Amino acid sequence: MSVPNTLQCLCGTVELSMRGAPAARANCHCRSCRDFYGTSVWSATAWAADQVTISRGSVSAFKHPAKRLTRHFCTVCGETMFGTNRLGMRVLPNSLVARACGGELPDALKPTMHLFYRHRLLDVQDALPKYLDGWDGPTAAL
Repeated sequence: MSVPNTLQCLCGTVELSMRGAPAARANCHCRSCRDFYGTSVWSATAWAADQVTISRGSVSAFKHPAKRLTRHFCTVCGETMFGTNRLGMRVLPNSLVARACGGELPDALKPTMHLFYRHRLLDVQDALPKYLDGWDGPTAAL
């Protein structure tokens, strides 16, 4: 299965174009992502900002009140199209990619790690490394 070049929101109003490859592919368990994106695990890919562009429609943005996070969403259906992290990268939810690929992620975009696993709400049974904090720190004993 190939990586799609474009992704759409649920209503089709907004389309993103992607080029290249993501810098990181992860499942994030940190409190900031859980609270900001409203999910127990934020499964996403992080891209350089110039590799992901809005090719159709427009998005609205919500800036986190205390952290350097912004969520960009379709103004019609409300779906999160991408976030911007503290490094200025565009973080795309894996749910958009999976929908574009008939329900599955292409191997090239599947998560390669868990981040901030010490803050998890749910235990995850898989073979991916589970970094207790960021990817430069210790991993959880399995």
